Amino acid sequence: MELSSDAGKWLDAHYDPVAGLYTFSSCMDLADLNGDGENRLLVGDLGSGSLGMKLKVYRGTALSSESALLDLPTGLVSFFMDLHEPRVPAVAVASGPCVYIYKNLRPYFKFTLPGLDVNSLEQDVWQQAREGQIDPLSLKEMLESIRNKADVPLSVRSLSFLSLEPSEMDEFVQLHKQQPVKRQTVITCIQTLKKSTSDDDGVSCLVIGTESCHVYILDPEAFIILSKMVLPSAPTMMNVTGQYDVEFRVTVACRNGSIYVLRRESEKPKYCIELSSHPVGLVRVGKNLVVGGTDESLHGFTQKGKKLWKISLPAPITTMATMDLPTRGFQAVLVGLANCEVHLYHDKNLLSTIRTPDAVTSICFGRYGREDGTLIMATKGGGLLVKILKRTAAFEDKDSTPGPPLTQSVRLNTHKKTKLYVDQMMRERESGTVMHRAFQMDLSRLRLATAKAYLKALESSLTPMSSSLSEPLKMNAVVQGLGPSFKLTLNIQNTAACRPVMNLAISILYDETLYKMRTSYMRIPLLVPGLVYPIETFVECTSDRGISDIIKVFVLHEGKSSPLLTAHINMPISEGLMLG
Repeated sequence: MELSSDAGKWLDAHYDPVAGLYTFSSCMDLADLNGDGENRLLVGDLGSGSLGMKLKVYRGTALSSESALLDLPTGLVSFFMDLHEPRVPAVAVASGPCVYIYKNLRPYFKFTLPGLDVNSLEQDVWQQAREGQIDPLSLKEMLESIRNKADVPLSVRSLSFLSLEPSEMDEFVQLHKQQPVKRQTVITCIQTLKKSTSDDDGVSCLVIGTESCHVYILDPEAFIILSKMVLPSAPTMMNVTGQYDVEFRVTVACRNGSIYVLRRESEKPKYCIELSSHPVGLVRVGKNLVVGGTDESLHGFTQKGKKLWKISLPAPITTMATMDLPTRGFQAVLVGLANCEVHLYHDKNLLSTIRTPDAVTSICFGRYGREDGTLIMATKGGGLLVKILKRTAAFEDKDSTPGPPLTQSVRLNTHKKTKLYVDQMMRERESGTVMHRAFQMDLSRLRLATAKAYLKALESSLTPMSSSLSEPLKMNAVVQGLGPSFKLTLNIQNTAACRPVMNLAISILYDETLYKMRTSYMRIPLLVPGLVYPIETFVECTSDRGISDIIKVFVLHEGKSSPLLTAHINMPISEGLMLG
């Protein structure tokens, strides 16, 4: 395959070989800091490694501002922490055990990771040193013994003490022995997670990976820990997708050479991807993961860990980033190599090769200034390189690997109903016996439930006797007389062993065009167990059409509408009116 030339698709916007920019892809981001529609470049500069760490902001080709950092930055992200106007993002810089939040490029908040448990033996040893019971050499021997046997690691103070020369130990002990022993972890990676909406300016949570094998999700306003998850090894890279309030996935590459997938409401990994070499890059393209390894290879996986493809690279990987063009619906992977090249891949296909004057250590792609397709790279020697994708640039998805053609692996675009039919057919073929047994069982249960309901309906409508499930009551109705006046007697009995029932009432529902009653609501006295209480009333038939209807009787608690007992009484036809 003929490689696409650099000049064919990219414009050289800027190159400063002496910019003095030493950083990684995790410490670069693009954000509209002033809300004017013009994105700035945010860089967490490592400086010399021990001095000169700074937060730098570039506008165009010039450095617009910089702020000093107290420790080496391990990650930098921009995010919206509230819904206040104007919509201006905040900047979070992970450095040591803290996350420094900047708003309007001014320090706003500092979040510190919670402390870890300290080894009790280590505390006892330092307590003895504080009281002068042991000398520095004995302290060193005891700490080395604890380090070799204890499950809980030593604190930074003890590890620093063990690395000193014997002549420096006494001064170190005198300086630190009065201070309490603390064990603090550090942040290894940081990302953002949308809170409830997937909008570009939606509020986001911070997701933090720590050296103590934990992943924390922080609230964007109060900066409290919303969720805590545990990993088998320390995380080094992280990719987050979804919303915290709905569903999310946190894909983490760990130091043990494996990749783990964390889900919502799960404190431990859901899936695990074991690699043949340690990962040096992790990006997400669509629903798939692209992982770069130390063995000069690039791997494609599904989000559940199924391997899709693998390609070999001409040189070791130095950095990786996602190239996302929403206006064109195009996503690809940018891979920086140690041979001063940047390769652009879509799946396993090489689309373009960019040659650089020096090896690239960090890549950031997105909207810079007012240009959507801007590629920003920092080189190993501290240079800054900016390229802009031409609007006429087109990438051809050609397969550069030997073997069957690319079209052979493309799935046919089948109709949804056809796909559903095929899936159901395969399911019935594989588990037909189990489905038939389940169907017969459900059918038998349905028949039994229907028979019970039918029997209950017959008993409640044909005989004016009913019983309650919630209260130990039984009622029998008796109608006396030839008409047009009838005497209705309701015999109520408390069937409990020793508990009386009180505060009951009777409500009678009838057709007022056919019948008339002296009273349709009556209070029931206290019901003693075992006795039958007759409640009498009179019903007068007012119709001369020679028809009858059902009178419904409800027994319920006073002040409540839910009936405890229900009886349907078939009234006889009034013979007095028929004779008249």
